[in-house]
Amino acid sequence: MDKMTRIGVDLAKNVIQVHGVDSMEHVVVRKALSRQKFLEWFANLAPCLVAMEACSAAHYWARKLRALGHEVRLIAPQFAAPYRKGGKHVKNDRLDAEAICEAAGRPHMRFVPIKTADQQNVLLVHRMRDGFVEERTALVNRLRGELVEFGVFLPQGIDAFRAHFVDALEDGATELNGVARTALLRGWDHLQALDQQITRCDAQVATHVKHDSDAQRVMAVIGIGPLTASAAVATVGDAHLFKNGRQFAAWIGTVPKQKSSGGKTRLGRITKQGNTYLRTLLFQGARSAVTSAHRRTDRLSRWIVQLQARVGWYRTLVAVANKHARILWAILAKGERFDPSYVPTRPPPAGREAATA
Repeated sequence: MDKMTRIGVDLAKNVIQVHGVDSMEHVVVRKALSRQKFLEWFANLAPCLVAMEACSAAHYWARKLRALGHEVRLIAPQFAAPYRKGGKHVKNDRLDAEAICEAAGRPHMRFVPIKTADQQNVLLVHRMRDGFVEERTALVNRLRGELVEFGVFLPQGIDAFRAHFVDALEDGATELNGVARTALLRGWDHLQALDQQITRCDAQVATHVKHDSDAQRVMAVIGIGPLTASAAVATVGDAHLFKNGRQFAAWIGTVPKQKSSGGKTRLGRITKQGNTYLRTLLFQGARSAVTSAHRRTDRLSRWIVQLQARVGWYRTLVAVANKHARILWAILAKGERFDPSYVPTRPPPAGREAATA
C-alpha cells in the first residue's frame, strides 16, 4: 500500500468509513471499519493527516488518534457537504468520507478545535442542566394545560405556578376528582425532583468557576454570572485560535448576516450561527446589563444607556451581546481583566505624527 498523507473519516456508531489518498491525490484506500477495529487499523499506519466531521464522538476519536501520533482536524459538516459528489441529492458513507478528505486538503479550510476531556466533562454538566430546564418547562406547561380543562387558570411564570398550584388542587369547588388530583400531584413531585437536579448542576458549575481563574475573570463582566463564565471557558478552550474579538463574535453568531453583491453592502439579521447554548447565555447576560445600566456610572453603562435611547431595546441587546463576546475574547486570549471604564487608545495616523514633529 502506498503511503497515505490524508485520510477522511465518516464516523458512525458501529461502521466507520475511511477514504485515504497519497501525496499525488491518488486514492489509496476506501473501506469500512468496525468500531472495535478502528483504532487498531490506525495504529498500524504511519502518522498522517486524519480529517473527520465535528459530530458525536468526534472529539473522543480525535484525542485517541492524536495519542497514536496522527494529526487530526475536525471539519464543520456544512463545510464538507459542498465537496460531496452528487450534492445534497446523493448521500452515502463512502461519498461522505471522500468529501471530508477533499475538504481537509483545501488550503483555506477552517477547522474546529478539538476539546479536551476536561472541557467535555464541564460541558456535560451544562447539557444535563439545560435538559432538565427544558423538561421542567414542558412539565409546567403540561400541568397548567391540564388544569385549564377544569376551569383552573394559573398565572404565567414558573414562580407564580409554584405559588398557586397546590392551592388550586386543594380547591374543592373544581371538578377535579381524586384520580386526577393524584396524577397532578405526581407531576408536582416530578417538578420538585427536577428543581433538585438543576440545583445540583448549579453547584457543580459554581465549583468549576471557583477553581478556574479564567472563569473568575470572565465573571467580572457586567451581566455574566457563573453559568455563562463556566460555559464560555469550557466551550472556547484556546481563545488564541481566533484572530481577534470580531472573529470570535462572528463564530458565536452575534453579527449581522451579509447579503452583499456588486459592491453594495447589505446587512440583515444576526446570523445565529455557532454555539446556540453559549449565545443564549450571552443574550441573557446582555439583558441583565441593559436593564441595570441606568444604575451605574461607568463608561460602558453610559454607552448602553445612550445606545438604547438612540436605537431601542432590542438592537441594544444585540449590540451588548456582541460587545460581551469581544470582551470575553480579550479576557481569554490576552489574560486581561475587565474594566468597565476602559478607554481604547489608538495610535495617530503617520501623517499626523509627521505634522506634529
